[in-house]
Amino acid sequence: MSSKDLGTYAKNTWCLGCGNFAILSAIKTVLKELSQEGLGLENVVLVSGIGCHAKIVDYIDTNSFYSIHGRVLPVAEAIKIANPKLKVIGFAGDGDCYGEGLEHLIFAAKRNIDLTIIVHNNRVYGLTVGQYTPTSPLGFKGRSTPYGTKEKAINPLEIMLSSGATFISRGYTHGIELLKQLFKQAIMHKGFALVDVLQVCVTFFNLYEYYNKTVYELKDHNPADFNQALAKIREWDYNSQAPIALGVFYKSEQDCFEDSFKVDSEKLLDRDLEIRRILKDSF
Repeated sequence: MSSKDLGTYAKNTWCLGCGNFAILSAIKTVLKELSQEGLGLENVVLVSGIGCHAKIVDYIDTNSFYSIHGRVLPVAEAIKIANPKLKVIGFAGDGDCYGEGLEHLIFAAKRNIDLTIIVHNNRVYGLTVGQYTPTSPLGFKGRSTPYGTKEKAINPLEIMLSSGATFISRGYTHGIELLKQLFKQAIMHKGFALVDVLQVCVTFFNLYEYYNKTVYELKDHNPADFNQALAKIREWDYNSQAPIALGVFYKSEQDCFEDSFKVDSEKLLDRDLEIRRILKDSF
């Protein structure tokens, strides 16, 4: 199997130079590797939202589900709870996930449900031609803010850390080798994993030159240290011109939300068997 084997007949309609191409290439390569290592692709489900990012499920030949805007997480959670054996990977945009869907993202992290969420963070609404999003910088000029935004960007990784996510990382679409590593680590992590990808929209917010000058890969960092992770996450807050760290900020092993349902089911089964025994003995 090659990564091309995961392709589909769908015509790719992303703009030339879009960062989504790197994400598509990276995830197809990772799924190929995992398949060769024993993960059956029939046990993988991709979920997307609404936006340019969402087209990715059209271009990968595996199980997928299109959700509505901001609702990637509820759909992904439902699939995982219904069948915990599945590997569920969600794709969302920054407007899709950090805007309308933020409350779902927070609660998925809080629950530590075993999902991987890959955020195509281009810091602009590309599909609707250039409005600002929660990660657009102060002063961003777009279709809805011709004189510049009047609000600062949020720091989604800090929100995720405080919400209880157990795997938090950042990649960049001009660093595909690191991106593949992050995707694979996130998918294999047992718990809620988020990969925030600096995915450039060349048409409405071209940040390649800026990112190329400011990104660096984390070295000598302990992802098990919460305070160290917080310090690194706060180093760049999506507003400043500070260096932008790439890599795994935080990783910990904790109980997963969906596992508790198995315990409940076992308790119900034990109770059912006890009731049957009592009823049998009474006749």
